[in-house]
Amino acid sequence: MNAQLQAFHFLRPWCLLALPLLLGLVLWLARRHTRDQDCSSWIDPDLLAALRLDGNAGGPSRSALPWPWLALAWALAVLALAGPSWQQEAGAAYRAPAAWVLVLDLSPSMSAADLAPTRATRARYALDDILGAAHDARVGMVAFTDEPYTVAPLTQDVATVRALLPPLAPDMMPSPGDHLAPALEQAGRLLSTSGASDKRIVLLSDGFDDPAAANAAASALRKQGVFLSVVGVGTSAGAPLRQADGRLAQDEHGQLQLARLDTEPLRQLAASGNGRYLDLAKLPELISQLQSSPLRASDAIAVAGAQVGHWRDEGAYLLPVLLLLAALLTRRRWL
Repeated sequence: MNAQLQAFHFLRPWCLLALPLLLGLVLWLARRHTRDQDCSSWIDPDLLAALRLDGNAGGPSRSALPWPWLALAWALAVLALAGPSWQQEAGAAYRAPAAWVLVLDLSPSMSAADLAPTRATRARYALDDILGAAHDARVGMVAFTDEPYTVAPLTQDVATVRALLPPLAPDMMPSPGDHLAPALEQAGRLLSTSGASDKRIVLLSDGFDDPAAANAAASALRKQGVFLSVVGVGTSAGAPLRQADGRLAQDEHGQLQLARLDTEPLRQLAASGNGRYLDLAKLPELISQLQSSPLRASDAIAVAGAQVGHWRDEGAYLLPVLLLLAALLTRRRWL
């Protein structure tokens, strides 16, 4: 009993704010009703006696009887709505049926500085924003150059995935390249074992050198129920490329090589993957779309061996008393 008293609380305590307002309303109605009972100044005394339900002048005192009961009924109703609770029940734990795989392009062109400080850095910032919106979704990450690399398998530990972001840069990759198709296939393999009904891939890239294979991989993912969203990183004006030693890259004619963002292949890829293309400025739209995916209760996935406790709402026990008071207040003389 002592433990239950210590655990006693209201699930919806803001409902208690209505209690003083309702009690004040009862007092105001009672005083106004008492004043209204004094009708002798404007109704003929013989007619007033005939109008009274009890046929005598004792009506006003009897009419004051319902107000304490009305105050009690309203107080009980407010307490029931506030949800008194003092014990917990254990229930099965469920998680959202969403799984996202974030695919990051770390090819040499992602070191271009047309987006300050670099494209890769801005892409990491965007990934951090997406991870912040993951909530119950499981998230994985794949980085690619000429080969794909699984940075993080699907997990609900978003904090760990975010901790892996800062080191990701083109100069840390073992070899250069820009082959997207193997990365999409790797992301698809991660999603195939997720058991999720809402499967999405988000690609952040400034382009790729295998458009035919990449579009074929996106179409295959579409048939598996995977949605591919593409975020373009970079500008159409571009910026000079730098070599591994930091020098500016030049072509065979001695001209500076510029890394320009060509959006058309990225748009075609998004269309093949049943998704949409956006640039970094419209990232909030993508985050909103990821969060607003339809969720049905039947799609929720039970977490094996996990349970969560929830407080029982005991306000229903006040309803029988409230109904009895409501029946009492329907007496004819109190209407």
